[in-house]
Amino acid sequence: MRVLLADKLSDSVIIRLEKAGCTVDSRPELKGETLTSAVAELKPHVLVVRSTKVTEADFDASPTLELVVRAGAGYDNIDVSKASGSGVFVANCPGKNAAAVAELAIGLMLAMDRSIPDNVIDARNGVWNKALYGGAAGLKGKTLGVIGLGNIGKEVIRRAHGLEMNVVGWSRSLTGDMADKLGIKAMDSPDAVASESDVISLHVASNADTKGLAGASFFEAIKDGAFFINTTRAAVVDESAMVRAMEEKGVRVGLDVFSDEPTSKSGTFTHSLASNPSVYLTHHIGASTGQAQEAIAQEAARIIETYSRTGDVPNCVNIATHTPATHQLTVRHLDKVGVLSRVLNEISIANWNVQEMENVVFDEARAACAYIRFNGFQDESVVQRISELEDILAVSIISL
Repeated sequence: MRVLLADKLSDSVIIRLEKAGCTVDSRPELKGETLTSAVAELKPHVLVVRSTKVTEADFDASPTLELVVRAGAGYDNIDVSKASGSGVFVANCPGKNAAAVAELAIGLMLAMDRSIPDNVIDARNGVWNKALYGGAAGLKGKTLGVIGLGNIGKEVIRRAHGLEMNVVGWSRSLTGDMADKLGIKAMDSPDAVASESDVISLHVASNADTKGLAGASFFEAIKDGAFFINTTRAAVVDESAMVRAMEEKGVRVGLDVFSDEPTSKSGTFTHSLASNPSVYLTHHIGASTGQAQEAIAQEAARIIETYSRTGDVPNCVNIATHTPATHQLTVRHLDKVGVLSRVLNEISIANWNVQEMENVVFDEARAACAYIRFNGFQDESVVQRISELEDILAVSIISL
């Protein structure tokens, strides 16, 4: 199996994959047209990326591509719709960077409360202003609102409790029992979290459902002088509404992500938010600790190893949870060559579109049971024809 690494991963991962029998091409400089050309030239079975975008052109470049692994949690840099339409698996590495992102979120809270960057800048410029910087409110006893309670959100909560903060939270999956276990107060909406919290930290996935989640009504609900932190993706925040809240309500923000981020690792940088004294901006480094990157890289290697060995894709994000199947055909049959091909031929003649299929073999490999879920109109004559085929033991059909 040929693996193309289009971002930098540790040498230990390359060694691990080569030991597993993979041919590894490490090309961390690839992006855009150079990535497309490399896919066409090398014809990899697996492509691994971190921040590099994988576009429609990349999927069209070679029919050999079977799996794209995002070495990180989010996968909005990958055209998942095109991948699905091309029959290419997409997998990610959730949870491996949770501690790193949580540490940065907590760091931004502390930095804003104690004005740490401003302290340092003034001191380096020969300015001593203890009177100004000695008036921090402190975080103990304050209320932290966590929006999104996946791996990262839970790590933030754990650390906030260590700071003796009260925590409220919201997610679509939050239940009363879950809130009790996490030691938080459940809120019924992001806006409710905003109205209750002194500090708010976002940890939702970036998708169509969360786009602009922190919008006008959210920032209208936010407390005067609150801290707002985003270490997830820029798309979940309406930046114009956020800026209004900064101007009108004295909200201060800590951002690791923002609109129109540079795509390069280094270079010149200008952005309207960077010069705003109410903004603490970092360089999209939430997951960028040595610990997190090694854990993510090893998880990416595990996914590739598992796929190479078994055909299964751990952490696959584009397998349908619900297919259009309308019926399930159960076929008990002798475990002989050609049995299922004859069954599938009858299904094809009936114009039934197979959506899911599993064949379970019994001990001693003399008989098996095939479960075939399909989309189509039930026709008992088709069932009868299948039951009369050679080596068929029994056939049944149910509506789903």
